[in-house]
Amino acid sequence: MRNHVLGFALLCVLGPAILHGQAKDVSGTTEGFVQVNGGRLYYQECGNGPKAVLLMHDGVVNSAVWNNVWGDFCKEFHTIRYDRRGYGRSPETTNPYYEADDVAALLGDRKVHEAALVAASHGGNVALDFTLRYPEQVGDLVLIGPAANGFPYSEHFLMKQVAYQKATDKLKAVLENNNLIAPGSDAARAELRKLLEASPQDLRHSDMPLPEKSVFPRVENLHLPTLILTGSDDIADNHAVAGALQMAIPSAERVVVPETGHLLYLEKPGMFFSLVNRFLKDHQF
Repeated sequence: MRNHVLGFALLCVLGPAILHGQAKDVSGTTEGFVQVNGGRLYYQECGNGPKAVLLMHDGVVNSAVWNNVWGDFCKEFHTIRYDRRGYGRSPETTNPYYEADDVAALLGDRKVHEAALVAASHGGNVALDFTLRYPEQVGDLVLIGPAANGFPYSEHFLMKQVAYQKATDKLKAVLENNNLIAPGSDAARAELRKLLEASPQDLRHSDMPLPEKSVFPRVENLHLPTLILTGSDDIADNHAVAGALQMAIPSAERVVVPETGHLLYLEKPGMFFSLVNRFLKDHQF
């Protein structure tokens, strides 16, 4: 296992909204909906590289959060991103469901038999659940500030969640959270505001995911290349989760990106893509 702290600094235009089926915009991005148990998922797909990559967004913003790196991924990989239920263009669900099974349905629909999962925050939690349930479908894992079922979160972390749930102005609460976007990253904070104002349902939708078992100690059985990224200004619990996963997953490596928060791909997209691209190319099949 390796632990690195980086001390150096290293748009895609979305296609028109569609209601059914698939469409392709001028940039070559295909978009559509996949039917899943009790709902449907909006996705976008691009690129024809030898490795398939699935981008799995955080618990704050929908898949548009990858805009600043989407074009880069499309040039190098066969890339898919999607909105989880209730985010972006994916409607809320009225039925309980397993988030990992949604990923399986999406990859099956797109005829992807093995993919690298690049997953942020709660998306990282979903990626871990999916990998443990469908290990033969995952070639590499990139986890960014990941959550993890079964991790004993601190009282401070839990009380921050309670305060957020009680906040009457959730957009303000998100934008003032310096763990999400590091202080001084004004452009990234403005971009986060723009994304959330465009999809206010991201902060207010209801959800009915079924609970999963703890990923610990099961992740000890994951024998696949794993990169864990955390922003230096992220909350202590997220660093603790990253450290626990680094210790538990054989051969996992961790990188701490300086002067960034939880949404580090919004703050330093160039550095983020450089790290992920290098990692995935090192393990190209």
